[in-house]
Amino acid sequence: QVQLVESGGGLVQPGGSLRLSCAASGSIVSINAMGWYRQAPGKQRELVARIFSDGRTNYVGSVSGRFTISRDNAKNTVYLQMNSLKPEDTAVYYCNAEGVRSITLRLDDYWGQGTQVTVSS
Repeated sequence: QVQLVESGGGLVQPGGSLRLSCAASGSIVSINAMGWYRQAPGKQRELVARIFSDGRTNYVGSVSGRFTISRDNAKNTVYLQMNSLKPEDTAVYYCNAEGVRSITLRLDDYWGQGTQVTVSS
């Protein structure tokens, strides 16, 4: 049906940059919002950034000014440009798609499998 495929995670030095990508595939008519959540060991999963189909965005305060979320609606793909990375950004980052309508007109939410981001010297 619908799958989310994430890419772009890896190991970077503090102050470095990464660009995460997440592509939704399947018989998709529309997606209300796509975003990124992260979960560090021993911590709760938190919203990092989210972008709606009309361009509105949300960011967690700790990444404001450093991360930028963008979306290509035609490709059902969301990106997260992460600059000035800090060790505290280390986590598994999960792609999320909310309000996904398929050609069957069913509405569902989907999660990716997660991609590891490690910021370390």
